[in-house]
Amino acid sequence: MRRLVILILLLICHAWAWAQPAALRLDASHALAHAGPFLQYLEDPGHQLALQDLPALQQDGAWKPALNERGNVNLGYSRSSFWFALPVSVAADSVEDRLLEVAFASLDHVEVYSPDSNGVYQRQVAGDIYPFNQRPYPHRNLVFPLKLPAGEHVIYIKVVSQGTLTVPVNLWQVKAMHAHDQYAYSLLSLYYGALLALFFYNFLIYLSTRETVFLFYVAFVGSMVVAQASLNGLGNQFLWPAWPEWGNIALPCGMAATGFFGVFFSRIFLNTRGNFPRLDRLMLAFAVLFALIMLSPLALSYRFSALLVSLSGVVFSLFVTSVAVVSYMRRNPGAFYFLLAWSAVLAGVVILGLRNLGWVPTNAFTIYSMQLGSAIEMLMLSFALADRITIMRKEKEQAQRDTLNAKQELVDALIKTEHDLEERVALRTKEIEAVNTQLRHKERELRYMALHDALTGLANRTLMNDSLKRALARAGRDKGLVAVLLIDLDGFKEINDTYGHAAGDLVLQVVAARLRKVTRVSDVTARLGGDEFVVVLEDIHGAEDAIRIAEKLVQELARPVEGGLHISASIGIALSSEQHITDDVLLRQADKAMYKAKLAGRNRWHVAEEAECDSMS
Repeated sequence: MRRLVILILLLICHAWAWAQPAALRLDASHALAHAGPFLQYLEDPGHQLALQDLPALQQDGAWKPALNERGNVNLGYSRSSFWFALPVSVAADSVEDRLLEVAFASLDHVEVYSPDSNGVYQRQVAGDIYPFNQRPYPHRNLVFPLKLPAGEHVIYIKVVSQGTLTVPVNLWQVKAMHAHDQYAYSLLSLYYGALLALFFYNFLIYLSTRETVFLFYVAFVGSMVVAQASLNGLGNQFLWPAWPEWGNIALPCGMAATGFFGVFFSRIFLNTRGNFPRLDRLMLAFAVLFALIMLSPLALSYRFSALLVSLSGVVFSLFVTSVAVVSYMRRNPGAFYFLLAWSAVLAGVVILGLRNLGWVPTNAFTIYSMQLGSAIEMLMLSFALADRITIMRKEKEQAQRDTLNAKQELVDALIKTEHDLEERVALRTKEIEAVNTQLRHKERELRYMALHDALTGLANRTLMNDSLKRALARAGRDKGLVAVLLIDLDGFKEINDTYGHAAGDLVLQVVAARLRKVTRVSDVTARLGGDEFVVVLEDIHGAEDAIRIAEKLVQELARPVEGGLHISASIGIALSSEQHITDDVLLRQADKAMYKAKLAGRNRWHVAEEAECDSMS
């Protein structure tokens, strides 16, 4: 009977203990404590509850565990206010000063109520709808300094947000959080530094090539920087700390802009307009949808915009990946590299969207999925560059090995013939001389190939620039005059488009031959690329000499080419003055004069005016 009574008492005590909410124990050894398993939450749809109105934690059915079945605190999208209760048990040896971190920077409004040493609750407020300088603690996430004396306490947190209600709560010791921040901020700096490097690198490529695909890629990366900076809280801390109106909507707008420019980049890269006309119309529909989402915060609620951009991002990511797979199966050029470079980014978009909707767990991987995906993309591009460098290095090493092998063969032949008759020694010597002659000939050929255009045999840009610099130096020393004639063919693109590149190559070769015919041997005639040519005239007496050569060139190039092809040329003339002038300035003057010749009707020459020359210099 005694044992039975003891057993019943133990069961009653166990049931009472089970009914009590578990408390987060804090002692000196807990540098970081994750509060998720201990959080209880209460929904307030009418936004009417205050701290004094909250029911006790022990009240049956009032509070629910905040940790969902996926192991995270993510309540999706809701208009309600949510109260969270965190019971803590502070050991006597624990430090009083701690930092409560809500590690989701895009929450609109967060209130934290913590008891002081007298048991009076102190209120602190933060969120992305407030200026950054009003936060109780300067940090990219929402951080609240606490003083927790030893004993049993309950910390209350109120969260209201139109975006996804993800509430990861951590309790840090101050030094531990500062140490963690150094690591986290360093990684984020590396990530954003890589994104900005990719942004400016591709922007420079766009300025050089004027290819629209690079411009959309740059816009895609820039939009991703805005979205990620808002998601990580770095935007509110560093980029727009005094602009909370934008900070509140930067995340959906940045994500929508990422989708908008991603549509056009994918559309051009995969050439859906030519390869998949029906799918291309869907691409344009997605672009319109993302554009409307970007503008939706002006007229609609943040919640609607955030929910719509999450769903649209997931659907579009799956759609464009399927388009890339079909394109790859049809062996369209570039589709395979598109899949390799962008699958990681698109997968990150899908995971982030599913996390925002609460369909996958909230953890470091899902929160930073887009960052991880874009980082993998840059790593893959780096691998491509490294592979190219590796190939070039192997070719160089192979050439060095071939040279060393040839030299070793010569040495072996010399050693072998030392003991032969004088006649054989002489014979071997002649063979060696022949080999050396061949090597010198090959060296001359390689030097010639490096400085001349392969198609026309004219000097290339490198040789022309070097020759022009030397000519200007001699002219400055001897008080001479140098003229640059920049020649651009009229109607060459039409010949290429109509008769093909073979006819275009023939025209370029004929033009090169005619340039040699008109110019002197001492003049430098070069092809800059495409249908642009340059003639450098040295030791001339004035502009009349350059004009005379230009007139001859205009007449000579206007003659029909074999097969009845007709072209003409627009020539810009620039002359060096007595003042010091660089080769770049002289070329720009000639280029500007050439465009004036084109504007004047083509098939003519134009001399750069002195006023233009003064402004260019």
